[in-house]
Amino acid sequence: MIRMRRGVVKEITSHRPGVTELLVEVEGNTQKAINYDELTGQVRPGDEVILNTTAVYKKLGTGGAHFVVGNLSHPEVDVTEIGHIMKMRYSPCQVKVLSVEEPDSPFAEAMRQASSLEGIPVIIGTLHSMIAPAAAALKKLGQGQLKVAYLMTDGAALPLPLSRLVYELKQKGLIHRTVTCGHAFGGDLEAINVYTGLLACRAVVKADVIIVAMGPGIVGSASQYGFTGVEQGEIINAVNILGGKPIAIPRISFADARERHRGLSHHSRTALGKIALTKATVTLPKLAPDKMELVLQQTEVSGISQKHDLAIIEARPALEALKEYDIKVTTMGRNVEQDPEFFLAAGAAGVYVSELV
Repeated sequence: MIRMRRGVVKEITSHRPGVTELLVEVEGNTQKAINYDELTGQVRPGDEVILNTTAVYKKLGTGGAHFVVGNLSHPEVDVTEIGHIMKMRYSPCQVKVLSVEEPDSPFAEAMRQASSLEGIPVIIGTLHSMIAPAAAALKKLGQGQLKVAYLMTDGAALPLPLSRLVYELKQKGLIHRTVTCGHAFGGDLEAINVYTGLLACRAVVKADVIIVAMGPGIVGSASQYGFTGVEQGEIINAVNILGGKPIAIPRISFADARERHRGLSHHSRTALGKIALTKATVTLPKLAPDKMELVLQQTEVSGISQKHDLAIIEARPALEALKEYDIKVTTMGRNVEQDPEFFLAAGAAGVYVSELV
């Protein structure tokens, strides 16, 4: 189930908090690898490391780089004493965190008293790249006055530091604080589940707007329910239970060659039409007439238009904001010019919330 190989660190190529990217010599080749510093400690050129090479070997979506499992040259890694919650539990790489809910947390009392999102808007996406246009629109149209929290679920990548996008959005002031929930870890705050993650965004971060989406990557299949994006419907339910206002980003594309993703993706039709049991506002971008007609027809056939409120938004300001803040983001390898409807759909949520707030 896991393909392990020894390698030698040849070069450190980049570093940001929590993550070191490097080149390793493994099986006679020089290849990319990723080291999570808080899991396996610091690495240096010349270190002998154990690598998980499974995804690259299988040419999977999570490939492109190996992952350091252990550093044989510096095998001992210590943890801080505070914190008792384990993520990735009962695995060889289980991670100890200080969860925002536990008694040792400085925010334990605030979390004990927290029970409501107090009506604030919660933008809910499925793919990680959706957070960029939504956050850019919030900053530009909110004139920098909105405090935005990002809640990362465990539907895809578990370590938040893997995301170059979140690092950039924080550096440029589009996201103020991050929270990781479930088995995801590495946020400014840690939470046990999506409910306490949402409450932490409001009660501790004091966010005006919350953006929720999984980390980089997604697990999918050609089956109706076999993808991790089903969580969007469940998060809508959670936001309503906690007294927030859910705004759902639909996955829309006319650049994807797969018929099931043309127009309104089958992912959105399932998550919003089947999984969500409570109402959200689904923001649709204004599109060319033929494309708009198809998407509206798909919302009708899937039951989305009967279950949720639809808001058709002029979303071009979101794309203008991406340019203004020099944020280059891709989805499935396609940029804004190659797949504009995808990014317009995500940006529409940010524009809508800016006007709402």
